[in-house]
Amino acid sequence: MTIRQCVFLANAFVVVALLSTQVAAQSGSGSFSLQTADGHPNLTGVWDFRTVTPLERPEEFADQEFLSEEEVSAYAAERVLASNADLNREEKKATDTSRGQVNGTRESTDLALAYNNFWWDRGSVVVETRRTSLVVTPANGLIPALTDAGNQRAAERLSINQRVSLGPEDRPLAERCITGFNSGPPMIPSAYNMNVQIFQTADHVVLLNEMVHNPRIIPLDGREHGAVHQRTGVSRGRWEGDTLVVETKNFVGETSFRNSTKNLHLVEYFQRLSEGSLIYSFTVTDPTTWTEPWTVELPMRLNELPIFEYACHEGNYGMEGSLRGARAIERDAGE
Repeated sequence: MTIRQCVFLANAFVVVALLSTQVAAQSGSGSFSLQTADGHPNLTGVWDFRTVTPLERPEEFADQEFLSEEEVSAYAAERVLASNADLNREEKKATDTSRGQVNGTRESTDLALAYNNFWWDRGSVVVETRRTSLVVTPANGLIPALTDAGNQRAAERLSINQRVSLGPEDRPLAERCITGFNSGPPMIPSAYNMNVQIFQTADHVVLLNEMVHNPRIIPLDGREHGAVHQRTGVSRGRWEGDTLVVETKNFVGETSFRNSTKNLHLVEYFQRLSEGSLIYSFTVTDPTTWTEPWTVELPMRLNELPIFEYACHEGNYGMEGSLRGARAIERDAGE
C-alpha cells in the first residue's frame, strides 16, 4: 500500500467517524438532539460569533455591567455607525494606544484603513447577555494592566509598525495569512469571517475556523501537552459536567496574542445552552504580560450556512505591495 493510499484511508476513517457521531446525535424522528450517543453535550455545527459588543467596557458604562433592554437597540446602532470605515477614516488615522493596539483589537492601522465599509462584517447586534463588554473578569470589564516587560514589548512592536523601512520578518503572522486575527486561540470578534465549525467524536473535538481555515484537533483522552511548541499552542480537552474545557499551552513567541509570550496559558470553555446557542468563554494567564489573569465571555449563535472559502494566502498582494513600497522609499532616500 502506497503512502498516498494510507493517507486517503486515514482521512476517510476520520470523516466516517465524524459523520457517524453527528448522525448519532439525531433522534429517530430526525429532530436534533443536544446529546451525543456517548452522553456528552452535542457541540457540532457552525457557530457565528459576530457582535458589536466591545472587548473592553467603554468609559460611558464604567459602572454598568449590563445594558437595559431599552438601551440595546440604540447602543447597537451607535456601535455600527462608529465602526463605519468610510465615515470615520480620519479619526481612525489618529487612533493609537499605549498598548501598541488599535481600537482595542489586533487590527493594525493599515488594516483599519485599507478597506471601505463594504468589506467589513463585524455584525450589528450586541451579545444576548446584554453585557457592556466581553471581558467579564476583572469586574471593571477592562484587560488588566501590562507588566513592565509587557509594556516594553508593546513599545517595541509599535516602533516596528511605525517604521517606514521594513522587511518580511517585521510583519505579523496574520498579515501573511499564516494565522487568522480572530481565530486565535482564543477566538475574539474582529473584522470578518467570524465562524467556527465544531466536529465532535467520543475522543476528539475539532475546531475549524473560517478565517485561514485553521483546524485545531483536540484529543480528549487525557494525554499530556508534551514539550513541543506550536504557533497555536498545544490543546488538550476534557469534559467537566456539561462543559467542554480546552487547555492550551506551549505557544511560540510569534503567536503574540495581544502581545503575550510563549508563557501564555489559555483555558477555553464551551457550553451549549440550546439548539441555537452556545457560550464560549476563556481565561488567559501570562504573568510576563499582564498583572493578573482575565476572562472573556462570548455567546455564539448557530449558523445555518456552511463555512465558506477564506481566500487569504501567504505572499499575498498586500505583502508584496508593502515590501515594494518600503524598498522604493529606501532607494529615494539613498538618491
